[in-house]
Amino acid sequence: MTSSSLHGRTALVTGGASGIGRACVAALAAEGVRVHLADVDAATATTTAAETGAVAHVVDLADLTDDGLAGLPDDVDILVNNAGVQHVAALHEFAPERFAMMQRLMVHTPFLLMRHCLPAMYRKGWGRLINISSVHGVRASPFKAAYVAAKHGLEGLSKVAALEGAPYGVTSNCVDPGYVRTALVEGQVRAQAQSRGISTTEVLDEVFLARTAVKRLIEPAEVAAVVQWLCGDHSAHLTGASIPLDGGWTAA
Repeated sequence: MTSSSLHGRTALVTGGASGIGRACVAALAAEGVRVHLADVDAATATTTAAETGAVAHVVDLADLTDDGLAGLPDDVDILVNNAGVQHVAALHEFAPERFAMMQRLMVHTPFLLMRHCLPAMYRKGWGRLINISSVHGVRASPFKAAYVAAKHGLEGLSKVAALEGAPYGVTSNCVDPGYVRTALVEGQVRAQAQSRGISTTEVLDEVFLARTAVKRLIEPAEVAAVVQWLCGDHSAHLTGASIPLDGGWTAA
């Protein structure tokens, strides 16, 4: 679905060099949006920018300094908080440093970027905050303490932003995918197949997709399509919501 109202808008997408972020960059750019992508991977960011017409900003979003924040645009209409990582370990074995880093990347940095971008959105009377959360923003799984905690925190932050932004024409919503076909997930599938001594197909069926009704991985472009839809003027009344793009996981 095209959204001509987006032509001429400006967006900032974090983690925009690959996976869901890259799909969001491509989808928004195709609608005439001037897209800035922020990513720690310089080579991939440069390639993605060249292929999509976006502007690349190489920055460590897990340790966003004042200088790094100042180097990112603040006069944007759309902010897509997508950057994230996963780490799997039992609570009693989870490294505190790793836990803290994941909270910085997936909660503190979105807060900093909202704080950075909201004044311009408020002045213009229009804005879209879109937070790529996860089914783990509303459900828990064992051994994912940092990820689940961070995504739950992002969901709460998004709701506060929705309430504060409403008088200024700014919406804030979460998109909550299940397992998406990204390099990160495919790597996890291969690792589990090797450790369990079973095929990757069996890992998908028995582990990753066991709780979903739709038995396939979600494609990044499917997530980007929801993000694009949330940016349109037609979605102005949808705010403070969490959209479950999870193949029926949370319905069960």
